[in-house]
Amino acid sequence: MIPAILSALLFLAPGQTPPVPPVPAPAAAKAAEATPKALSFISQRVAFKWDQLLPLNLEVDGLKINSIFFNRRELRILKDVQFGTRAQIEVTNTSPKGRRPGFAVAVFDKDDRLLGVASGGPRFGSVGSTDTDTFDLGFSHVVERLPNGAYFILSIELSN
Repeated sequence: MIPAILSALLFLAPGQTPPVPPVPAPAAAKAAEATPKALSFISQRVAFKWDQLLPLNLEVDGLKINSIFFNRRELRILKDVQFGTRAQIEVTNTSPKGRRPGFAVAVFDKDDRLLGVASGGPRFGSVGSTDTDTFDLGFSHVVERLPNGAYFILSIELSN
């Protein structure tokens, strides 16, 4: 930097002042600006079972995750008509405040290959205090191998 300033000084016209290099912002201030507000978060790996209710024992800031269920949605009236593949999650809010969860689930086979992903949460509002609610997370496009899953990773993030 010094050689650049010296060379600039040598080529300045009389009365011209050298340019002042910008002062960089402290690294801590930049990091604080870039870091989002911390939210409650949990992530866990769980053994996968297709078309069976799987009880879970997870909790994040008063939101208890009761169970998860993986299957293909079907309409009983129309045999063999499927409406997508889903993970259905049931939660109970044991907190005195409403909770707004976001869910992400990824299913893997025994060779650690990713078979499918789904995410979701409430469209409007939150899960009220003492309420129990269910959420359907839709898998799309990559779904044919999901029944062959060996394990899944479920992540839950609460937002305001």
